[in-house]
Amino acid sequence: MIDLISIAKTEASGGDLFGKLKALYQNSDVRPDGYPDAVVWQGGSFGGTVNPVAHSLTDAYALLGTVAAIDILGLPFYAVPMWSQYRHDTALSCLGWFGNMPCISIKWSTAGDAYVSDDKGNKVVVMGKSGNAPLRTQAGVYCNVRPYGPITVVRCMPCLPYSQDRPKFNVDSDTGLIHSEMNSPGIQMAYANRLFLKMVHESGKLGRVAMKPTQAMEDGINAGLHAWMLKDTKFEVGRKYAVDPYEEHKDNIDKIVALLPKDFKAGMEEWGGQIEQHIADTNYGLLLWDLIEKRECIVLATDLDGDRLTDLLADVSDPLRNFAKRVMDQTGQNININTLWSDMGYTTGNGRDMTSVMHRTNGPAIHEQTLGSADAMLLRLLDGDEWVNGTKQPYDPRIHFVLIRDAYIDANPDNESLKNWLDDVLEIFDSIYAVNRPGFIEGYKQLKEKITPWSD
Repeated sequence: MIDLISIAKTEASGGDLFGKLKALYQNSDVRPDGYPDAVVWQGGSFGGTVNPVAHSLTDAYALLGTVAAIDILGLPFYAVPMWSQYRHDTALSCLGWFGNMPCISIKWSTAGDAYVSDDKGNKVVVMGKSGNAPLRTQAGVYCNVRPYGPITVVRCMPCLPYSQDRPKFNVDSDTGLIHSEMNSPGIQMAYANRLFLKMVHESGKLGRVAMKPTQAMEDGINAGLHAWMLKDTKFEVGRKYAVDPYEEHKDNIDKIVALLPKDFKAGMEEWGGQIEQHIADTNYGLLLWDLIEKRECIVLATDLDGDRLTDLLADVSDPLRNFAKRVMDQTGQNININTLWSDMGYTTGNGRDMTSVMHRTNGPAIHEQTLGSADAMLLRLLDGDEWVNGTKQPYDPRIHFVLIRDAYIDANPDNESLKNWLDDVLEIFDSIYAVNRPGFIEGYKQLKEKITPWSD
């Protein structure tokens, strides 16, 4: 058994967390390309048929929950230290290590405003905040994909449409950088667009485009790239933008096209499906209808609007259920609305189970998840009362097992025995946590007793 409380206390007190975690794992010979001095640890059962996954060891329960889960499961893994103090101490270098690991990876986002110690012992806000933006830049991320219920959002990143100042607007012919008040890499948008069209083609789902080509200069370029991508394909476009954005911005778009691989559109002449082009704001209302009507669709959005769309998608089911319960109460029907929601075929909860996968221009995908209140929950554990006099529930580590399951299936798509084992693990987890949620340490002990670690 790992002394998880000792790890939590060490992190909270600013002690030698690096030394404590290093003692748990072995040094790995695997190094990300271009980073020979990277710190990479490994653990679990190596030498079998399972491809390992890389974990980011970040902060609070994202750290503690990962340490517990990988110990329980016994699957082969790599681990890169990335908690806030270590990110600061390495001047964010560890983000580049993790972002370029040559395998499927899992990234946790926490502690965006954490205080850390500088080299003089002063308390300062951690460099790079949560580290999301510099990680994505160093890893070559061009989008993330977030499926939830019937709706999947493809969110290009980084891609921020803000500019309305035409004189300041240009596209750099050497880098493809769309420059105005903000910087939006056109190359990333092209890759995100291609992935979006590929998903629409392969899934048969409706494709929606969420941009503001009439309001934001960057989105004129983005929509133009989309129009260029559709040329010579079999896609049918229903609602169209009033002006062809490729013809409007042809010179600038061609600068970006010139920087793409020559075979970038190879095979796309056979792709097809239904596409609807909308002003970004329209998609907020459409999303509600798609969710209610269970219409399967894929939405392509910029970073800014994609973030807003996924926030709404995560948050909207609770108020829909609440409103439905009020209608039931008003008509005098005593109905469990959560059971009714499920019986009607809806699968969305409260957004905490929404998965996200970041795609890189080169290299395997990175599965990501956010634990917004992990630090506050961990303090309750350290204070000795996870229930806060019966007003709170202990931390639920299920998302760790869900995320790990997704990542290992992604890394081992043809390993049916691994998938079945991971499904069994979730069943065991749910049998322990379904009724009365145990405290974090007690839950860890029960999972250790009930789950037989993976062995080839």
